Formats: sequence, structure tokens, C-alpha cells
Amino acid sequence: MSDFTQTVTALHAITIAVDAMGGDFGPEIVIPGLNIIHEENKDIRFILIGDESRIYPYLNKYSNLKDVCRVVHTDRMVRNNEKPSAALRASKGTSMRMAIEAVAEGHAHAAVSAGNTGALMAMAKVVLRMLPGIHRPALASVFPSMHGSTVMLDLGANVLVDAETLTQFAVLGAVFARAHKGIQVPTVGLLNVGSEEMKGPDHVRAAHNILSKVDFPGQYKGFVEGDDITKGTVDVVVCDGYAGNIALKTGEGVGRMTGHYFKEAISSDPLAILGGALAFFAMKRFKHKVDPRLYNGGVFVGLNGVCVKSHGGTDALGFSSAVRLATQLARQGYVKKVADEINRLMSQDSFLSQGTYEG
Repeated sequence: MSDFTQTVTALHAITIAVDAMGGDFGPEIVIPGLNIIHEENKDIRFILIGDESRIYPYLNKYSNLKDVCRVVHTDRMVRNNEKPSAALRASKGTSMRMAIEAVAEGHAHAAVSAGNTGALMAMAKVVLRMLPGIHRPALASVFPSMHGSTVMLDLGANVLVDAETLTQFAVLGAVFARAHKGIQVPTVGLLNVGSEEMKGPDHVRAAHNILSKVDFPGQYKGFVEGDDITKGTVDVVVCDGYAGNIALKTGEGVGRMTGHYFKEAISSDPLAILGGALAFFAMKRFKHKVDPRLYNGGVFVGLNGVCVKSHGGTDALGFSSAVRLATQLARQGYVKKVADEINRLMSQDSFLSQGTYEG
């Protein structure tokens, strides 16, 4: 990637490589989103990768942001409806792949894209590769809860996994929570159909046996159920991608339904409208608390580099949340901390001696 002339070791600021063409709107939301981050922190630098004829009309509106951006031109991009396998085969020179390559080659600390999730995952695995000892990467994100927020993984990268992989996810999630929430010893729970030890599938019970014995960068609290995600019972909820993706989509659906009926209720009659007006500031605080844009950004954890996926249909505020998350993880040295903790986990006798669950 000859257009990149600096390495991150020579940079004092955090540098984020951005797929400017990803998502439903491309530069239209990417550039204003980056400006939100720039107004918060002047030390962050950006490498914008994409079609410069589409980037500059938006970038020219923000002169201060422009000073901290470097545009790398490519007219190739990954389509939102492209199959991951096809996208990977034809990925050379696309804005998505070049953003990931910027991290792999040491020109940026993290990559952010709102593009095709499957394609981004496939390219990140090939370009960044897995950290030594990690069986599979996971998709992790943050949910609002009654006690702030809850980290959850895996949200769909792996449909089914074994007990050792679930144990590794617990490590990945605990280090994530440290970096994102600033909690030194985050609490961790395994998502299950009940809290009793005899409940659940074999791989979940086997992971429970391992996590009950090993030393890892969290405090294991046992099984948690679906409602514990929003209760905030634990800081980190661990599951396979099958259960995690269903929980994610269910939560999104409940959120949309709640919003629909809430708007319907406060506009149903004059008294409801008056009550809504009187409660305007309370409702504004409520909306801010559960605004999905503030929790936007999924991280492919377990890779040898930071890669964050923004929701493709988000707006500038949502995209800024994904960039903020990438910046946090980069500043905290997330990848090295994960590597250290995985090595420590896999060297423990209590981990090595565990087999599959035999009920």
C-alpha cells in the first residue's frame, strides 16, 4: 500500500483507517461522523479510503477535519448485497480491504467500516489473521442496560462453538469490558435457558465447568438468562453466535416496537399530547439513554488488529460511536492485552485438563 507513508510507531496520535464508501450512505454520513469525533478530540488522525470525487465534496465542508485527514483514492468498493466469498475473492483494491490492510501494515491503529458485515469479517480474518491460540474470532458489541451497559459476544460470527471457544470468548469479552467500561474485574455470565447447573446444551455446561475453575481477567458469575442482558446483571454476556444473533435481532425488534407504540400513545388524544409536551425533557433523557446510535459498533475480537463494524444504515452520530469505540480499544492496547490473557489462560492446568461435558 504505497500511498501510506507513515507507520503507527511514528505517530503520536491515534490513526483510524476508514472505509469511506461502506454502508448505505458512504461519505454522506462518514465525513460528518468523523467531524463529531474531531470536535471531541483533536489528536485523532484519519485515513479516508474511497472515491475522492465523492469524498471531497463532503470533506471540504469541514476545514478543521480536513487538516487531520489523508485521502487514499480507490474507485472500487464492496457492495452491500455481495456474498462474503465473492467479495473476498475480488477484494484487492477495495476501500474495505485497504482500510484493513492499513492496520495490518502498521499505518493505522484501527479500521472502521459500515459495509457488508460478512465481507468485512472474511477480509479481516484473512488480512489481520487470528491471534495465536485463538480458535475463532467473535463479534462483540455493547447493549444499554439498567446499570449502564452490557458487553455481549458472539453476535453472529460463529453459529456453533465448543466449550473451549466459549471460554476464550469470556476472556475476549472481559478484556473488552476493561477497555470500554474501565472496569478492572468485569463480571461475566454464560447465556443459558436457566440458572441451574443441569440446564442447557453440552457445550455451554462444559464451558461453565471450565470458567468455574480457571483464572481469567473477569469474575465468573455462572449462567444468566435473556432478561439479564438488559438488567445489567453482569458486565459481559457470553454465548455462541446462534443465540447471540437471535438475542440481538429480538432486542432491536422490541426497541422498534416500543418506540412505535410510545409515539402512538402520546399522540392518541389532546390530553396525551399535552402530557407528552409536559414530559418533553424527561422523554428526551429517556430517548438519549436507549438511543441505539450511541451503542453502534461491533468489534471483531480475537484478531491481530482492531476492526470495528458500524451499522450500515446509521447516521453520522451512529458512525461516530463506532469510531469512538475503535479509538478506545486502540488507546487501551486491546489486542496485546487479549494476547497476553489468552496465553495465560491456555497455560493453566485447570484449562488444559478440561474435556467435553459428560452429563
